[in-house]
Amino acid sequence: MRLQAWHVIVLIVAFILLFGWKNLPNAARSLGESMRVFKTEVDQMKDENAARKDRAPGEPPLPGAGERTDDTYRDTAAEEYRRLEGRPDGRTDDGDPRA
Repeated sequence: MRLQAWHVIVLIVAFILLFGWKNLPNAARSLGESMRVFKTEVDQMKDENAARKDRAPGEPPLPGAGERTDDTYRDTAAEEYRRLEGRPDGRTDDGDPRA
């Protein structure tokens, strides 16, 4: 079964009835913006993959690549512990309670 012209016309009429004539420009603008954001993200992913392929297998990742190691998490947790140490209420300097 192929898509025929009357199928498309019925879909367009149903779309107009569902969303209203006044909302169509806003919907189209929002769809265009979403497509631009999606395209930008896809391009960034392609660039990151190309950078990874260019690197040698044993070479460390690029600085600031967003990859965190276990040491980074351990250091961050130790700093947080030292900052909260000795506080019976467990509150931070800004008054935010920590569970």
